[in-house]
Amino acid sequence: MIKYHILFFLIFFAIIIFPSANAHSLFNSSEQILGDFRIQIATLPEFPQIGEESQLLFRVTDLDYNEVDRFTMGVRIFFNEEQIDAIRPQTHDTHHWETEFTFQQPGNHIFRVDLYDAAKDGGVLTYVFNMSTQSPFGYIFFASLIAGGMILGGVICFIYIPKIIKSRS
Repeated sequence: MIKYHILFFLIFFAIIIFPSANAHSLFNSSEQILGDFRIQIATLPEFPQIGEESQLLFRVTDLDYNEVDRFTMGVRIFFNEEQIDAIRPQTHDTHHWETEFTFQQPGNHIFRVDLYDAAKDGGVLTYVFNMSTQSPFGYIFFASLIAGGMILGGVICFIYIPKIIKSRS
C-alpha cells in the first residue's frame, strides 16, 4: 500500500513540475529569429537521402510564437558556396509551407530563406540555415545507439535475472 502512495506522490509531483510537454524537434531542423519573425525549417525524412525526394518544412511565427497567417518567402540553396537551386518568392496564406527538394550531393547545404516585406523598412530579411544529408556517420550513430541499448539490456538481464530465478526457487 505504501508503494502506491509513493508512486501517486511521484506522478503528482512530476505533473506539477512539468505542466507541459513538447514533441522533440526533428534532428535536421533549425530556427532563427530576425526582426519581428521567427522561422523554423526542417526536413522529412530527418536525414535526407542523396537522390531521393525530401520535404522541406517551413514555419513562420512572430516573437510571441503566434503563427503568421500571410507571408511571402523565397529560398536560395547553396552547396560549396555555389548556388545550386532556388525557389522563387511565393505568397503563402498559412503559417507553414511545405515543398519538395532532392539533395544531389552529400554534405552540408546552406539555405538562405528570404522573408519579403518583413523588415521594419519593408525590405527583405534573410535567414541562413545549415542542412545536411545522410552520410555514413548517420548510420554509425544509429548503430552505436542500438548497440549501446542492447549492451545495457544485456547487463541488466545478467544482473537481475539470476536474482529473480534464485528468489523463485
